[in-house]
Amino acid sequence: MSDTSTAVTPVPQVPEPAGRARVGRLLRWLRAANPVVLTMYAFVLALVVGAVLIAATNTATIQSAKYFFQAPGDTFSAAWSAVSSAYSALFEGSIVDPATVSSGNLSKILYPISETLVNATPLILVGLSVGLAFRAGLFNIGGQGQIIIGAVCAGYVGFAWHLPVVVHLIVALAAGTAGGALWGGLAGWLKARTGAHEVITTIMLNYVALNLLAFLLTASGFQRPGSNQAVSNIVDGSAQLPRLMGASLRVHAGLFVAVAAAAGIGWLLKRSQLGFTLRAVGANQSAARTAGMDVERSYITVMLIAGGLAGLAGCSQILGTNTAITQDIDAGIGFNGITVALLGRARPWGTVLAGLLFGALTAGGTVMQVNTHTSIELVTVLQAVIVIFIAAPALVSAIFRAKATGAGGGLGPTVATGWNG
Repeated sequence: MSDTSTAVTPVPQVPEPAGRARVGRLLRWLRAANPVVLTMYAFVLALVVGAVLIAATNTATIQSAKYFFQAPGDTFSAAWSAVSSAYSALFEGSIVDPATVSSGNLSKILYPISETLVNATPLILVGLSVGLAFRAGLFNIGGQGQIIIGAVCAGYVGFAWHLPVVVHLIVALAAGTAGGALWGGLAGWLKARTGAHEVITTIMLNYVALNLLAFLLTASGFQRPGSNQAVSNIVDGSAQLPRLMGASLRVHAGLFVAVAAAAGIGWLLKRSQLGFTLRAVGANQSAARTAGMDVERSYITVMLIAGGLAGLAGCSQILGTNTAITQDIDAGIGFNGITVALLGRARPWGTVLAGLLFGALTAGGTVMQVNTHTSIELVTVLQAVIVIFIAAPALVSAIFRAKATGAGGGLGPTVATGWNG
């Protein structure tokens, strides 16, 4: 009997267009609840919250809301105008102002990005300081005091010592780093030898540094001669960090120092034996001690390094951004650096990106206030809201219907351990 079966010819598969495939991959990536996506979504949500606040406090929006049901379009138009103008000013003050591009004046074109980089430099350094302590299971709130002591040491060398150009700058940087390391190491030593909690000791050392600075700014030899103001002598030009974009723009070589520090901390944590020890202590100090690691020595070491990084931020302030020490030399950077470390998830390059973001918000916030009369405190609100959403990944995932991939999750275990001492 003959075989009557017939072979089934396979249907050729039509390849998906390259453009559609890329879009599909992008959409799948956006639906994945990984740390990068969640951070991006947190920033978007913060902008939405900021937009609501801008619209709710705008005079034109409030006035038009009184007759909302008669002409709802007026309210929405006023709200959109207020939000768009505020965020446009934020962009123009931090990245580039399109109105200056046609002028051809390079200084005016680069001014916004220069201000962003100036503000970001010390934030990156303090963020690295806080993040490194997090990785070892410590919570360093002493950035303010470490910045002050670093600035005092670097500033004193800068105006009291008279050395050759390159040597003077190197010695001033070394003095500032050593001063910050000493201040941070003291908290680490107290933690290791007496069990004193680093949160308490670093906060108290902040007050000591603040009052020490107030005393020095009225002391002979430190206070500027002939001045009745609390201001120090001017740092010699030979000790100042060189400007990167010309004398008219403030961005200076401290930016390179911050990037080099991030690279160094990244290598330390991933490639060195010390970094492995610090991460092991941060993950589980009991297990690390059982494995023969000197936990107490690790506490001192990590706080010395963390203090040195914050001291470098003080150097950036006095040798680059400013030329004299004042009572507000830390400019709130010590505490803002904590937020930067949280946003950067205690990772070196994440901290760099977070520092650039916060530097942009700070630079753009000033222009936003001047051009649109929107309070600069909105920038602080945006920063805080970003961190709140970063700390609540489940909420962000639910809002954007993102699916967990196993790589996401809050601020990460390495940051969480910082709260446990």
